[in-house]
Amino acid sequence: MSLLDVNALTHGYGDKIVLKDVSFRLLKGEHIGLVGPNGAGKSTLFQLLTGELIADEGTIEWHPKAHIGNLEQHIHLTSGTSIRLFLQGAFQTLFDAEKEMEDLSEQMANPHTDNLDNILKRYSELQTLLDQHDFYTIPASIEEVAAGLGLTQLGLDRDVSMLSGGQRTKLLLAKLLLQKPDVLLLDEPTNYLDTAHIDWLTNYLQAYPYAFILITHDTHFMNEVVQVIYHLEHKNLTRYTGNYQQFSAAYALRRRQIHLQYEKQQAEIQKLETYVQKNKARASTAKMAKSREKKLQKMERLDKPTNNPKPMFSFTVSHQPVNKLLQTENLQIGYDKPLFSNVNLKLERGEKVALVGHNGIGKTTTLKTLLGELTALDGSITIGERVLPAYFEQEMPSIAKTTALETIWSAFPHLTQKEVRQNLARCGLKTEHIFQPLSSLSGGEQTKVRLCKLMLAKSNFLILDEPTNHLDVVTKQALQEALENYTGSVILVSHEPTFYENWITQVWNMEQWR
Repeated sequence: MSLLDVNALTHGYGDKIVLKDVSFRLLKGEHIGLVGPNGAGKSTLFQLLTGELIADEGTIEWHPKAHIGNLEQHIHLTSGTSIRLFLQGAFQTLFDAEKEMEDLSEQMANPHTDNLDNILKRYSELQTLLDQHDFYTIPASIEEVAAGLGLTQLGLDRDVSMLSGGQRTKLLLAKLLLQKPDVLLLDEPTNYLDTAHIDWLTNYLQAYPYAFILITHDTHFMNEVVQVIYHLEHKNLTRYTGNYQQFSAAYALRRRQIHLQYEKQQAEIQKLETYVQKNKARASTAKMAKSREKKLQKMERLDKPTNNPKPMFSFTVSHQPVNKLLQTENLQIGYDKPLFSNVNLKLERGEKVALVGHNGIGKTTTLKTLLGELTALDGSITIGERVLPAYFEQEMPSIAKTTALETIWSAFPHLTQKEVRQNLARCGLKTEHIFQPLSSLSGGEQTKVRLCKLMLAKSNFLILDEPTNHLDVVTKQALQEALENYTGSVILVSHEPTFYENWITQVWNMEQWR
């Protein structure tokens, strides 16, 4: 059964077309991975499917009875609501039914109640509803999902308003999974998840009985959970049967075939044009030349295959610092009360550190304390002479109306416009991205702009908080190579061990600080 039919969908921003004549169907129980480079339009397609955006052309038809669940990022979390109570909201209709049953019970206990038969009938209907939906196993289901996504360790009675950005994402994902909609739309669900939680989510989605469409740049995760790949590139959508690994092989073959077809057509066009030019003026061959000219006019020309620009990041040391960059003694980290006490760290010139620990443990708080943006509760931090840090901060998507060009140029006004554009291009941004407001760029494109800013900053010490969130595979690889070749020092927070394990020199495991 078709849950979704998309036909000839076209959408753009201003004069920039993002999607063109996109058509596909989503069948009951299909597990689909939506892939493509940063800025290809994956999140835009999700916004069209959920009605957040209206298509310029084409149709989107959902099955009238299909329940669609979307991982929303901007829900207001009310202070005074616990994690447990928020997750119970996934079953609100069932809790409402239970409350109605309690009211009916009170009415039945009243000897003067009229319409007892109708009340008994309604009570029976509600009881059947609760039984059909396993209402009495809801507490166990909440405990299972909360534990799987790492919410249990926070305490299910914790106020939702106290959660960090990563914890908030986990909470919204947990509620969505508990709702078990007919169609899940998952945009980067593994961001902010630890390895153990990703493993749990992998098993959950493998067994998920309903349909989902998944966007993620974690190719190993996608490979494990999808059966179909939709590839979005150059405004078009192409369907591939199989997981991500099978798609990669099929896509490489298809690209070779497209190149061959294009070259073959170009050779034929050249041959026909040459014949027409040589023979259209001769009376004896003019008729044949005219025939070939008509053939050229009717020919549907293939677009020249193009590759997305590959980023080329490069971080340089502006000047050498002293040998000992940073040292802490009996450091106490936290806000009103300490998260960690007696933390003793030492970082020397050229060392590259991975700062690890489960989400919510306080990695960002630690980075900001080391940088002096937060005041330590106790202990000391010593920064060596000539140490010049540059900080890549974990942040929410930009709402800035300034363009990428304006953002970089205002930060580095000594550069010419040409130099700014060249540096943005090196980071994998096309001309149309450079002149767009930051708010209209995808998460991956916004990250590239911020990495460009980091690349141009004078520094000898990089502090990076989750820089790979939203980056596609090619960009992530380019960043990995740049950090591996960087001659300065690095402190990195990342939930992807495969990104850093080959080039770091030590690990600071915050789990051991307790």
